[in-house]
Amino acid sequence: MLRPSTIGAIIRTFDLPTVTVGMMALAFAATSALAFDESQYPDWSGQWHRPRGVGIQWDQTKPLGRGQQAPLTPEYQALFEASLADQAKGGQGEDARFTCIPPGMPRIMTIIWPAEFVILPKITYVNFENHMPRRIYTDGRGFPANEEPSFAGYSIGQWRDTDGDGRYDTLEAETRNLKGPRTFETTGLPMHKDNQTVVKERISLDKSNPDILVNEVTTIDNALTRPWTVIKKYRRERNFIWFENVCAEGNAHVAIGKENYMLSADGLLMPARKNQAPPDLRYFQQTQR
Repeated sequence: MLRPSTIGAIIRTFDLPTVTVGMMALAFAATSALAFDESQYPDWSGQWHRPRGVGIQWDQTKPLGRGQQAPLTPEYQALFEASLADQAKGGQGEDARFTCIPPGMPRIMTIIWPAEFVILPKITYVNFENHMPRRIYTDGRGFPANEEPSFAGYSIGQWRDTDGDGRYDTLEAETRNLKGPRTFETTGLPMHKDNQTVVKERISLDKSNPDILVNEVTTIDNALTRPWTVIKKYRRERNFIWFENVCAEGNAHVAIGKENYMLSADGLLMPARKNQAPPDLRYFQQTQR
């Protein structure tokens, strides 16, 4: 296989035209791509969705909210109850997603909107229809010492051949270095504000159905009394199209201080819940009536 330096030497020696140079570059790229043996990795191509009939709850086998039976500490159970009470009055509670911030890990793996997995030797991309791609590095690196925290965190993975057939079938991943605010689901089911969350995943195809992807997710978080493991399943769509999904487009929520207001259809600020006080207008000239 020709190295870039070798191609450059050939170009200088024979003074090849630009078209020929471009064709050689393409040939070099194609030859390099052959070094990736796809047969060593599972086929996770296509578009992945939540199973039919499954909502946006964290544990797919249990209902939203209290029905999740999350192992929260007393402090964070109280925070959760306050979130539910606020939402019952029309507020947003602990769920900050109304401002269009990313859901972060692990909530992003609920796959509210479709996702795809792109497997390469040194990295696996999880591309979402409405968020930045998630990167799971599989090149043997460790966690960085001074990486800027992010909502998706920093993910390191390792491929496993669990059945000994010579082909990888399971991706084990660990995610750290997260920032908040983050919750498990829309009810405001909380995660600790210290952002020391560690998320461990085991992702593999269902052995009885290759169009079902199974993700065993274990969350270690100081808002929990113990590690919390749930099984997330995704269904494959082989005939699909992708749409652009921009959360901020048409978002009528207006966050002012700790309050959430709404924009009316005519573009005026309005309350989001009954008897909500107006925002502080001290920096606006008040008109006299």
